[in-house]
Amino acid sequence: MTATRRRFWLITLATAAAMAVTSSLGLWQLSRAAQKQALQAATDASKALAALDNAQVAAIDDAAGHLHRPARLQGRWLAQYSVYLDNRQMNGKPGFYVLTPLVLDGSDTVVMVQRGWVQRNFVERERLPPVETPAGVVQVSGRIASAPPRLYEFTGAAPAAGSSAIRQNLDLAAYSAETRLALRPFTVVQTGEASQGLLRDWPEPAAGTGKHYGYAFQWFGLSGLLGVLYVWFQFIAPRRKARSA
Repeated sequence: MTATRRRFWLITLATAAAMAVTSSLGLWQLSRAAQKQALQAATDASKALAALDNAQVAAIDDAAGHLHRPARLQGRWLAQYSVYLDNRQMNGKPGFYVLTPLVLDGSDTVVMVQRGWVQRNFVERERLPPVETPAGVVQVSGRIASAPPRLYEFTGAAPAAGSSAIRQNLDLAAYSAETRLALRPFTVVQTGEASQGLLRDWPEPAAGTGKHYGYAFQWFGLSGLLGVLYVWFQFIAPRRKARSA
């Protein structure tokens, strides 16, 4: 085999391998988009279900199958155990997520409620902003959720038991042990209009399929470009050069 033929086949194999890789990456991005579409459909279906009551929420063992499900609860706030999660944003502004345990009427079940967001005092950073916590029986409408997402914190930054209500993150199991409250392993995100000094413009969970389609287009485009360049430099350009010679 001549050097020219060897070069031809090496370029052919390299181009085929590159096109196979880029095409497979495009297909993988399409499969990710399909997975997220299915997840979004499941979320929308859960939101459309009837609201859970006290007894139904108390009976939840695995919150994974109930995430985003509406809930309508009745109980009493345990204001002394409120937690202020720092460095949380709402509408682009930094502040606190305020969480307060709710004892459900008719049981000893305690659910941590993400009640809303409040802006912090940037002059007196340790001063807690005013938040109204009604005494007596309250009605809370919301949706089942996992614990608030964790933010980065330096090693050793986690507060000790009995420390400030201002925290960077909240581990429900650890807080349950710290306070000796029988907290359920999930939270309820309170919904509705702003009240009690709290905003509730919670971000809606987005499927994010657009970026996967964009990535897929780029990978398929690159694969197609490789094919066009291969045909041009291996077939068309040599023939044009031979004709003009």
